[in-house]
Amino acid sequence: MAEHKHTNRLRNETSPYLLQHAHNPVDWYAWGEEAFQKAKDENKPIFLSIGYSTCHWCHVMERESFENETVAEVMNKYYVNIKVDREENPGVDKLYMSYVTYTTGSGGWPLSVFLTPERYPFFGATYLAPQDQFGRPGFKTLLSRIAQVWMTAPDKVRSSGENMVSQLKAFIEAKPASGSHALDPMTVASTTYDHFSQSYDAVHGGFGGAPKFPTPVQLLFLMDYYYYTKEQMALDMVTTTLRHIAAGGIHDHVGSGFHRYSTDDHWHVPHFEKMLYDQAQLLVLYASAYQLTHDPGFLEVVKDVVLYVERDLLQPNKGGFYSAEDADSCPSSHDSVKSEGAFCVWEAKEIDSLLEPQDLKLYKELYGILDEGNVDPEQDPHNELQNKNVLYIKTPLETLASAHDMDVNQIKERIHACNQRLLHHRQTQRPKPQCDDKIITSWNGLMISGLCHAYAVLHDQHILNLAIQAADFIYTHLYDSTTHILTRSYRDDRASTIKGFGDDYSFLIQGLLQLYQVSTKEHYLQWAADLQETQNKLFYDHTEGGYFNVAEHDTSVLLRMKEEQDGAEPSINAVSASNLIRLAHLLTSKTDTYMAMAKTTIESFQLGLSKFPFALPALVSSFLLMDKGVKEIILLGSQTSIKPFADVIDKAYLPNKIVIPLLDNDWLPQHNDIIAQIKQQPRSSDAATAYICEHFTCGLPIVDIDELKSSMVFNKHSS
Repeated sequence: MAEHKHTNRLRNETSPYLLQHAHNPVDWYAWGEEAFQKAKDENKPIFLSIGYSTCHWCHVMERESFENETVAEVMNKYYVNIKVDREENPGVDKLYMSYVTYTTGSGGWPLSVFLTPERYPFFGATYLAPQDQFGRPGFKTLLSRIAQVWMTAPDKVRSSGENMVSQLKAFIEAKPASGSHALDPMTVASTTYDHFSQSYDAVHGGFGGAPKFPTPVQLLFLMDYYYYTKEQMALDMVTTTLRHIAAGGIHDHVGSGFHRYSTDDHWHVPHFEKMLYDQAQLLVLYASAYQLTHDPGFLEVVKDVVLYVERDLLQPNKGGFYSAEDADSCPSSHDSVKSEGAFCVWEAKEIDSLLEPQDLKLYKELYGILDEGNVDPEQDPHNELQNKNVLYIKTPLETLASAHDMDVNQIKERIHACNQRLLHHRQTQRPKPQCDDKIITSWNGLMISGLCHAYAVLHDQHILNLAIQAADFIYTHLYDSTTHILTRSYRDDRASTIKGFGDDYSFLIQGLLQLYQVSTKEHYLQWAADLQETQNKLFYDHTEGGYFNVAEHDTSVLLRMKEEQDGAEPSINAVSASNLIRLAHLLTSKTDTYMAMAKTTIESFQLGLSKFPFALPALVSSFLLMDKGVKEIILLGSQTSIKPFADVIDKAYLPNKIVIPLLDNDWLPQHNDIIAQIKQQPRSSDAATAYICEHFTCGLPIVDIDELKSSMVFNKHSS
């Protein structure tokens, strides 16, 4: 084992990000009472650094500052230094990111915040260069200046921090003016659609300019809007964007899966980290796009993402999914300095040496490979991609086939063989990027949803098994079946000491509801119902409505916040409202309570919905779900007889559906009066029968597949 000159308390943590800093000369503490008490006892300010293991600029700040013994000496002398993994402790991150965004107008990671011993923030920034530059003080200068200010006037600093938190609280709790009219969901949805149509890039897909993110929540809203309004442009924006993303360098054409975002406006040069939550949401997107268009290209992407997450992010033999792969790695085993994208990019001469001569021309034409590299220098500020190629679809397969007088399928086979050869070289000859192998409950909840959508369009039992294994892993390792409380994460054969946050409950409940529908296993529905009760108890605001992201008993966070705006993931309030609406239909004993809670949750964000609904597209979708209603599809029969009906349902895009398979159900009929009545009706055989129920009223039994198809169609004029 390597000897380390320095070792601090972070060596005892499970988070890969915290462990990366366990041998810094900085005397780091984890977030907790030990650090808080030390700050109070010694009357020292706290320096709080928040990041995550695959964060490029977090690595840079560590190399420049936290590994520097001179800098560490100042930090240790004047501050109590705390490291937080934002993925492991999102409540802390959300509060202090809101502070930095509120005071500076922007945010990001690493997040660098100075706090009083009582944890009130009084100065914050993101990445800080070690030295003064461009007229801005560097990290060393700030450390000295802030220490001096604290020693000179600590009471004034405390007052400033307390006042800032009060301002932040008032800003967060702002409400519309009294007398505001109730919002019309279709008006809000139309306003949201208009915003996206105006910012849409008709040439490259996506919205706005560089950098470009896949923005799953925006695209899913547009699909919902199309479903309810039949506005063709909404669907066209989605499908065009998804085709450009799939063709771009943001898509790993050799290794499968998707990188975090594109640094340019045409999806070519990505930031190379790969996140589980992106793969999960893109599975939902591409599966849904296939249901709407039956374009086989979207189905290929679904298969590609499943291939990636199973190969590179699945925990062996247990079933949970890891969090992310880093953007940075060493170019070869002989190098010691990491660079971004090294694992994924190619020099033309490498490809020349790996592929057969008869395939080279085709391959280079398809993927835009140039001898001098195909990366615009403007997209390579650190000169890490000189002479490198980021593969992207430059020439469509159909065009290539026509130009070479070849069959498209023949070209596909040859390109696939080439990619397999390059993948083998990459996997065996290049050092792999670091994998953040902690298993986060919320992100696994998103992946369960993604796999359920993938199963719906592919009907591959193996995919369904992956979803079941992930759910069962969480139940076994991250859930207390006595208290019904979740734990946030798991790594190194042990669960974290940090309990679940609001997103852990909302995303997992969503995943379990979908898993129940495709697996027909009632256990997942019962578990979702138990989790919803726990989420309501720990996170719901019974005074103003909506869900906090931090549990009531967590006193380490000064201000419990409610997320309304979507980011890389949908807001927990949007997902929670949707979960409540669906559970209100599934559990008739909870109908009135849960519908009221969903309504109050949506109404609690009336200001955002009225002023900037485009920042809340997932909540707008939940608002539409409440307004248009849920379509319950109850299936009776045997596992075999209902399969043709289930297959028909799976082929359709029905964002407002709940499929209720009534097989050997014991629990649900005890909690749903309608289900109990239907199940008690005498049946002469196991032939499949469907009931479609809307607005808590069921239609006549359906035994014909064509009748089922026509009954599922949404009629916007009758809603």
